[in-house]
Amino acid sequence: MSLSKHASPSGTDHAVLIVGAGPTGMMLAGELALAGIDVAIVERRTSQELAGSRAGGLHARTLEVLDQRGIAERFLAEGQVAQVAGFGSARLDISDFPTRHPYGLGLWQKHIERILAGWIEELGVPVHRGREVTGFAQDEAGAELRLSDGGALRAAYLVGCDGGRSVIRKTAGIDFPGWEATTSSLIAQVEMTEQPPLGIHRTAAGIHSFGRLEYEIRGGEVVYKDAGPIGVMVPELPGRTEPPILRDLSAALVAVCGTDYGVHSPTWISRFTDATRQAATYRERRVLLAGDAAHVHSPVGGQGLNLGVQDAVNLGWKLAQVIKRQSPDALLDTYHAERHPVAARVLRTTMAQVALQRTDDRTEALRGIVVELLGMEEPRKRFGAMMSGLDIRYDLGQGHPLLGRRMPDLDLLTPSGPMRAYTLLHTARPVLLNFGKPGSLRADGWKGRVGCVDATCAGRWELPALGTVSAPTAVLVRPDGHVAWVGEGTDTGLNEALTTWCGSPD
Repeated sequence: MSLSKHASPSGTDHAVLIVGAGPTGMMLAGELALAGIDVAIVERRTSQELAGSRAGGLHARTLEVLDQRGIAERFLAEGQVAQVAGFGSARLDISDFPTRHPYGLGLWQKHIERILAGWIEELGVPVHRGREVTGFAQDEAGAELRLSDGGALRAAYLVGCDGGRSVIRKTAGIDFPGWEATTSSLIAQVEMTEQPPLGIHRTAAGIHSFGRLEYEIRGGEVVYKDAGPIGVMVPELPGRTEPPILRDLSAALVAVCGTDYGVHSPTWISRFTDATRQAATYRERRVLLAGDAAHVHSPVGGQGLNLGVQDAVNLGWKLAQVIKRQSPDALLDTYHAERHPVAARVLRTTMAQVALQRTDDRTEALRGIVVELLGMEEPRKRFGAMMSGLDIRYDLGQGHPLLGRRMPDLDLLTPSGPMRAYTLLHTARPVLLNFGKPGSLRADGWKGRVGCVDATCAGRWELPALGTVSAPTAVLVRPDGHVAWVGEGTDTGLNEALTTWCGSPD
């Protein structure tokens, strides 16, 4: 499904260039393509195929985001549904949360990327592969990417989705303050002559694990297949920066396990640490950052990939409206204002979880208390909502509890028949839902930009960790699924909200 594209500004190759074809970059490209923006991705890898397993799944809010675009089933068809939200050693059951996806999804990053690549191909997004970026220059009209082959590409806007060592962030001169690493681990996909003990193990040296890449989840437990490559995670002394090789992995295994289990034939070997950093700003004029280019942290809790995908969904529609000159340039500043605090909280929670992983007796005592506390109802709901991403609220001012939060995916009865609320977001356009007298609320000045739907809904308005809230008479839902305005019997503030989030009226 190739969409008609908004013309690129004069003197540019594309309206937007995205550096990096990981999950964040591809999600952003899809968002822009849905809005009809001429977007392309520049990627140094020659193939979409990703070596190894990398990140292991999707949290509930990310599944909702994908559902908002009508593609969640593509991921659910290939993954393993499970309760994956957790904090430290505590597993957080969210099966009773008010969402159509009260669970997480076990699915390796290489599969997530493959599915996203298929989606953006349907949307007609070009990917310039095998093109390594060496830097860029920007002016008042756009930015020009410099490539290692001597070529260049120009766009009105440039988005760095190129990871923690982001060339885009460094070239833009954006500070990346934070905390140095205190832990380091090697992660690899290998063959082993001897059978290691599968599962997660805690020793005085730290946490290490072995698992086959093919698995099933039965009764909440991981059951590994009998054959195939083995994924390994093993701690090492922090401070090393050179790329790890098989000899390093063997030495780390011997130090922790007393044997390397005959490790051989690595598909890939990498390193991760608990270095924790966040870009001082997500925007420098025509250049923006998303995903790991904007924030890095320990992978504990499985937040990174999910955080990046949600960055993309917050940024995409805003960038599209600015490019179309429907909204002022200042709308892009709300991207940093909304997403920076979300990532800052993730950085704090991952640092706390790393501290809980220490293996001394005092930390063991603390870990037991935390597990006991999170077994209680209110803490379980609060932390479950936080770790699953279902409690995110953007500061859009005071008012109804829905304001700034995710729109629940309610069953609606509309003039077109019954449908889910998220079905109305498949085209990535704002929606004004009117639950009062039919035709009593309109957005005539935004015709073609805002969908206006009269509806009734059955069921309660519930929010994770907050419970039931009073039913509104209308809501304005942004393309990212967050509520921008709540009607409580009047249309007070509606035109202001429409102008703020949907641009000036025609």
